[in-house]
Amino acid sequence: MCKPVNIRVAGFGGQGVMMIGQLIAYCAANDNMFSLWVPSYGPETRGGTANCNVIVSTKSINSPVFTQADVLIAMNIAALNKYKDMVVPGGNLLYNSSMIHDPELREDIHAYAIPVNDIALGLGTIQVSNTAMLGAFLESSGLFSDATAEKVLVKFLGEKKAHLLGINQQAIQAGREAMRSLKGTDR
Repeated sequence: MCKPVNIRVAGFGGQGVMMIGQLIAYCAANDNMFSLWVPSYGPETRGGTANCNVIVSTKSINSPVFTQADVLIAMNIAALNKYKDMVVPGGNLLYNSSMIHDPELREDIHAYAIPVNDIALGLGTIQVSNTAMLGAFLESSGLFSDATAEKVLVKFLGEKKAHLLGINQQAIQAGREAMRSLKGTDR
């Protein structure tokens, strides 16, 4: 990795936006890379705006601030509309196509429609839509191995939430598979 990768994850409270960002940052730390995770919340906890910035780099990071993202993960239409113009030309947009239908997209970025709510509901719970999106990101970026993602997920969930490990692993794999099916055919 020559330059840092700037990632913005956005949606509304309750969609697991912060968890996606934290897990990406923890994967980087696990692989002896540098990472910063900077959360931003709206005034409400659930239903309000939520986004975070994550920077991943092989070199030290000088500032937690960036204006343009290499990757935008948009979990709802408000997030997509707010941040899509801040993606660098040639950057990647992963969006929740279960909630975002026929969006107006830029021609100079790679856009991938990932039906993460549908994937999660197919697994039995909407609560893993975020880890399905994480799986899609992991597949598209190639930054981290399955082993790294699993190790970080185990640690993140801890003993208290260990019973959720299996369903989250399934969601990550389903997200990866959804992205694999789209590779080479963005939009």
